[in-house]
Amino acid sequence: MPPPPIPSATAPIFRIDIPLLPESAAGSALQFIDLLRSTNLLASLRAGASSPRFAWQLLDAEGQPLGALPGPWAVYSPPPAGPQAAASAGPAQAVFLPSFHAADLPFIRSVASRHHGLSRRVGLALDQGQRVLTQGNAAWLAAQSGRLKGRQLSLPWFYMAGFKRDFPDIHLVAGQDMVADGPWLSSALPHSLSEMVIALVHHAMGDELGQVCASVFRPDHERARAALQANAQQHFPATRDSTLARAIAWMESHLDEPYSLPLLAAAAAVSTRTLLRHFQQELSQSPLDYLHGLRCARAKVLLELTLESVPSIAVACGYADPAAFRRIFVRHTGIAPAEYRRRHALRAPRKRWRVDVR
Repeated sequence: MPPPPIPSATAPIFRIDIPLLPESAAGSALQFIDLLRSTNLLASLRAGASSPRFAWQLLDAEGQPLGALPGPWAVYSPPPAGPQAAASAGPAQAVFLPSFHAADLPFIRSVASRHHGLSRRVGLALDQGQRVLTQGNAAWLAAQSGRLKGRQLSLPWFYMAGFKRDFPDIHLVAGQDMVADGPWLSSALPHSLSEMVIALVHHAMGDELGQVCASVFRPDHERARAALQANAQQHFPATRDSTLARAIAWMESHLDEPYSLPLLAAAAAVSTRTLLRHFQQELSQSPLDYLHGLRCARAKVLLELTLESVPSIAVACGYADPAAFRRIFVRHTGIAPAEYRRRHALRAPRKRWRVDVR
């Protein structure tokens, strides 16, 4: 499947900060990010490179970007590519606080007490007109800001009594897994994060895309039955291929061959001019740039899983000149092939494979 189009310089960006504490539930944060990524894909399918996008940034407990730190979290905070990088550096429009692991109410209160600085930053975000999104017990951190008195909140039933004692001026709503009240969106449990994202899409990107996300994210058994029945009765024709699909399929099967725009256009059954126009309109890049991306994706796999030399990998990816391969790989990944292998190899170093015979 080809990746979504690279956003254009004019594509609107809605950025979300995601602070992560040592106690934070990784699953909640990553589920939320996956929903944002799915939304971006749906937006690009409908509007191409000019569609609005969500961008996100993982922060540590002190509000510093987590992507600059070592560890597994850095993998999940990719900065937007190309012309969007500058736009994503502006102020966030929302803050998402995932739930955190806690055995009991005293521990929840101790976590909230240790992170008053984060609560103050949430208060400043609210003062600046940002949305604040909380999942589960992260509501303590938002409520501690003092800016949400009189607002409504969705919480798991087992937290309600303790929260009401701590924050009597906040109204708990029973029977709703997600509540949107002004700037505060709250979900009780992980399964209701999709409803929170749908509400956020309506606010940030409009009702039309919000309805599309609702159709995709919400289970709909009636539609599932109707789709199966229509398919059984052959009402669904085979999906028609497209110029881009034909071109990309040809490139994927000829990665190690020299690039030829005329051959690629012939495989896509269009003129070279038409092919260039399709790539620019839909992907905001040339066929050659797209091919470089495919080749670098193959190179990553070979660097991670094999012991082949960098020149050999260059040839396997269609580059007769290892120096040219290195330049292109650095442009696409930010690091040299040898350094990428050092960081990401999924095997033990060669020296550990030796068996000393005595």
